[in-house]
Amino acid sequence: MSSAIRVGVTPGLDIWTRPWEERLKAVNLVADAGIDHMFFADHVSFRIGHGHDGMVIGAALANLHPTLGIYLGVYLLALRHPMPVARQLANLAEMAPGRVSFGVGVGGDDRHEVEVCGVDPRTRGKRTDESLDVLQQLLAGVTVDHHGEFFSLEQARIVPVPNPSIPFYVGGRSDAALRRAGRFAEGWLGAWCSSQRYLEALTVFDDAAQKAGRDVDPDHGIQLWVGIGEDRAEAASFVGPAMEGFYRVPFEKFERYTPHGTIDDIVDYLAPYLEAGCRHFNLTPVATSTEAGIEAIGEVGDRLRRMAD
Repeated sequence: MSSAIRVGVTPGLDIWTRPWEERLKAVNLVADAGIDHMFFADHVSFRIGHGHDGMVIGAALANLHPTLGIYLGVYLLALRHPMPVARQLANLAEMAPGRVSFGVGVGGDDRHEVEVCGVDPRTRGKRTDESLDVLQQLLAGVTVDHHGEFFSLEQARIVPVPNPSIPFYVGGRSDAALRRAGRFAEGWLGAWCSSQRYLEALTVFDDAAQKAGRDVDPDHGIQLWVGIGEDRAEAASFVGPAMEGFYRVPFEKFERYTPHGTIDDIVDYLAPYLEAGCRHFNLTPVATSTEAGIEAIGEVGDRLRRMAD
């Protein structure tokens, strides 16, 4: 299993509404804090119409900093055709070679978002599997002839292909997502699960990878919101409203899966996932300010790396 520990951050949900100079300042602060990558989710029209297109965000980040990693987590692949996705990823890899990680999910939290994109929500899993198969062939330089249930391509090709190749991750809570990760991905990107479930889930990944004939040195991750304050109550007062505003669900539904409190509290919460086999942590901090959140995640990352040494 990969031993290097990586920590990523979303540097403020409002970063794209800020003046350019302030965006640059926030991204530089991420780098200065020793954080490995920035990540953003992908939504077309979530709940009340919220959204950020993952590829657009990735391109913006690629041109705001020369070395920070860029992690799309997770991209709703079922809502797109794999051919233009392959082109977008190839171009993103040209802008930021070796810096792109691609996380894929089926988008189970809002069926309406899927429907308004012209996709039957019942087909999300099968569409994602078929699209991943096509997409990975295209990005490996294969000229693809494919006739499947959802996509048909004749002599499809993308050049130049990413060099180095882009690592794929699959997110989701279900065993189906874990099996998908085992078939196609470098690792699983967990969310909303206990550390015990996390440990058990990795065996599903291993079994699926073995059945697919893959020899994988897994790089598993987890993606979490984080509240940071002087104590748990203050931290909850920051992260709770932010999550409720986005998901339109009471914070109580998320609280047990949302580390919140002091930096000590956050590290204590994440330590069992590290022990279970998690090797990268995508964290969305909510604190007194964007800057305070970034600095706190930098410290969390330092401590997790020391624990793994």
